[in-house]
Amino acid sequence: GCSPQLSERASAPQRTMCSASFVEETSQHYSPRNVGSIATAPRTLQVVKHVFPLELSSMGSRSVLQEGLYGSTVVEVGAGSEKVTMQNLNDRLASYLEKVRTLEHENSKLELQISEVLEKRGPELHDYSRFEAIVTQLRKETTLSNANLALQVDNSALCIEDFKAKFEHELQIRQSVESDIRDLRKILDDTNVQRLHLENDVEMLTEQLISRKKNHQQDVTELHNQIAQSGVQVDVDAPKGEDLARIMEKMRAKYEKMSLKNQEELKAWHETKIIEVEVQVTENTAALKEAQNQVQEKRRDMQSLEIELQTQARMKASLLGSLEEAQLRCNTEVEQYNVIILQLEAELTELRSSLQKHRQDYSILLNLKGELEAEIETYRRHLDGQE
Repeated sequence: GCSPQLSERASAPQRTMCSASFVEETSQHYSPRNVGSIATAPRTLQVVKHVFPLELSSMGSRSVLQEGLYGSTVVEVGAGSEKVTMQNLNDRLASYLEKVRTLEHENSKLELQISEVLEKRGPELHDYSRFEAIVTQLRKETTLSNANLALQVDNSALCIEDFKAKFEHELQIRQSVESDIRDLRKILDDTNVQRLHLENDVEMLTEQLISRKKNHQQDVTELHNQIAQSGVQVDVDAPKGEDLARIMEKMRAKYEKMSLKNQEELKAWHETKIIEVEVQVTENTAALKEAQNQVQEKRRDMQSLEIELQTQARMKASLLGSLEEAQLRCNTEVEQYNVIILQLEAELTELRSSLQKHRQDYSILLNLKGELEAEIETYRRHLDGQE
């Protein structure tokens, strides 16, 4: 910057450049000891102010001081018009002070707006405990849901294992029953074969009995014939002996008795064998029916176990799907809350930065206000001293 120089000996007007702090520098030359020379000497003073840039980023425009105090202005001071010039400068300084008051008013408006924004958005920005409580509650619910689902999955797995064990046990029982049924069928077949053999034996014995009866009858007939023939000769040649007819009758009765006894014994043996076979067949038939009933019951049990096993498998798959869906939904919600928290933190940081800029601008304005008031006070003292 440059200082204004007062040339008391110059006859023509001289021009000098000054900076934004021209009031303070001019006050040094307008000290009480220089007042007399200014009032008596014919001279011209030209003061030129250069632009001193000052930007307020938070307000978005240049300060009003650039158009007033720091604007380029040329003031010509003649030898006979110092009072008028000083009055003009005083008016300008008053207008600058009015602009400062305007800036203070605008600053108070900005502070009011900032306080309103903080009142409206401050609690939401700073109340992280509410989001933390929600996230914590969601995490607890998700953890509890996951634990319940895992418990249900474990229970389903245990039920499936139990059903598998029961199925294997029932399958073993079924195989054992089927093996018993096969053995009983073999026994039944063997019994039927034995019954057929016994029936054949009975038929053979019956045929033998009939044939023996026929042979016996033939023998008796032949014997009668022989006796009859021999009896004639005996009557003639030999003395009279024992009655042959009675002897033959005794023999016939004896043989008939033996034949009847053999027939009764054979019939009793045959009936006994038939009864035994029928008892075995009845027992085997009852065992076969019981085994068939057991097989049918085991089949029904196996079908019910297979159906329940399929149901448990579908339930397990459904629970696993629900678990994955719940985990995905929980992760999505947590990500959304994290994004919201990050956005709120970014807005909070931006608001704090803006507030800091406003504070800096306000501090700069306060400093400028103090400097201007000091310069104006100094300038007024010089004016009062000159008058």
